[in-house]
Amino acid sequence: MAKKKKKNFLVQGSILAFAGIISQVIGLIYRIPLINIIGSEGMGYYNVAFSIYTVALMLTSYSLPLAVSKLVSARIAERKFKEANRMFKCALSFAIIAGGFMTVIIYFGSDFIASKIMSMPKSTYALSVLAPCIVIVSILGVMRGFFQGNESMIPTAMSQVLEQIINAITSIVAAYFLFRIGFAYYDKSKDPLGMAAAYAAAGGTLGTLAGALTSLVILVLIYYAFRSVWRRRVKNDRHRLTQKKADSYRILMSTIGPVILSATVYNITDFIDSGLFSNIMHWQGNDRGGYASLLGMMGGQYNTLINVPIAFAAALGSSLIPSLTRSIHEKNKKQIRNKIQTVTRFNMSIAIPCAVGFIVLAKPIMDLLFFTEDNVIPGRMLQIGGISVVFFCLSTVTNNVLQSFDDMMTPVKTGAIALLIHVVSLIIMLTVFQWNIYGVIISKIIFAGSICILNSHAIRRKIGYYQETRRTFIIPIISAVIMGIVAGFTHFFCILFINPIIATLISLIFAVITYIIAILLLGGLTKDEIYEMPKGEKLVKIFTKLHLLH
Repeated sequence: MAKKKKKNFLVQGSILAFAGIISQVIGLIYRIPLINIIGSEGMGYYNVAFSIYTVALMLTSYSLPLAVSKLVSARIAERKFKEANRMFKCALSFAIIAGGFMTVIIYFGSDFIASKIMSMPKSTYALSVLAPCIVIVSILGVMRGFFQGNESMIPTAMSQVLEQIINAITSIVAAYFLFRIGFAYYDKSKDPLGMAAAYAAAGGTLGTLAGALTSLVILVLIYYAFRSVWRRRVKNDRHRLTQKKADSYRILMSTIGPVILSATVYNITDFIDSGLFSNIMHWQGNDRGGYASLLGMMGGQYNTLINVPIAFAAALGSSLIPSLTRSIHEKNKKQIRNKIQTVTRFNMSIAIPCAVGFIVLAKPIMDLLFFTEDNVIPGRMLQIGGISVVFFCLSTVTNNVLQSFDDMMTPVKTGAIALLIHVVSLIIMLTVFQWNIYGVIISKIIFAGSICILNSHAIRRKIGYYQETRRTFIIPIISAVIMGIVAGFTHFFCILFINPIIATLISLIFAVITYIIAILLLGGLTKDEIYEMPKGEKLVKIFTKLHLLH
């Protein structure tokens, strides 16, 4: 029987993952009324603004939680609290300067970016509202990285959930009122609905600003509560502070720089996809409102669902870095391999059934959640793109593993190669095959799959690591296929007799139960691994009583 460790990285990761799932569920719920208010066209403007905002965040703050977590945890492992504190303060200064600079650029350049680069002039309103978020989220990233570096995931988890709650409430209320204001103000224009949608999209982004600001206030309050403990640790640190501030900044930048490049390459796809799709559709003579609606469906319905399991992978990957960094410093090869294997296996046991569920029940799930929309196209998107969940989750973990080894440039190189493949394939699909929005979905699968292959090869060369395949991939795939067959037949028969919504709910319940039974009976999870999960002892008792574990 495995002993539960007080600070097991999988439990810590599960805290973040659980918060990520709650945040995604809240995001899923509030997207339903938001889409009803602003429509597919408004969601198109909303998503284009977000794709630009995401690029700005990547250049300023996306790298900060990971980099600060890594730098702080490495120094805490050596009991060098003075150096850890200096690194934290240097990161905070960088966040304020870089985030503030990017905020000014985006705010004053919003009209040019939206009109000239993205061919979506009406997205400028949403982009202007998002601009101040950049500096707020930059500071927020440093605070989260500091707590994660201390192996405390609860402050990040709390702030994420609260941020999403405030975001949801503010987005819906602001979108509703700004839609009405926009329609009334532009009722004599040629496109009153288009302008109302643009105003409503800006209202939706106002929620992002309110949520981020609230989250930052909460983390600052938690930091002040923790400050006396942290100051005591710094004061009692007997190591001399030999490194100058300039050296601290140099170390920070040498860590942040490659991570920024990696994050930019890895996350810039939405910006490129929106820009290429909009411009090519415009050159082909398509209506702006039409292709804005397609982007709205991809961002509003498709991405919302796809991002739920990916958020889980990102949370586990983030929790892996401080723990793996310490094992690397201790040169404990067995721990290094065990941690990589465990987090990958745990990820795949979630990602694979999600992918199969999306493929089998794509439109019913869409109809269940977005019941006021025509979900034929979004359902087809989800069916085609469901497999991308597996590749995105796996690529997230492999990126985090490489970065834990201080190999910051390999993810940049592999990401750049994958991005080039993605852009070429996207252009071919949009111009030669003219697969429209489905070409964007397929090119995303190619992108994520390319990163997985290249990163796995890099890890193999670096430490000779081969991921175990039977319990990581084969058993989850078999279990998920069984689950998919049961879910598909259940939905097919239930829909003949009862309401489609209830039929979908019953199918999903049967799917979850079937998958758990199948993966346990096939030996996909051991008692020791279940013990390491939150509430592991209770789960083992339940599964043993049901004769699913031996």
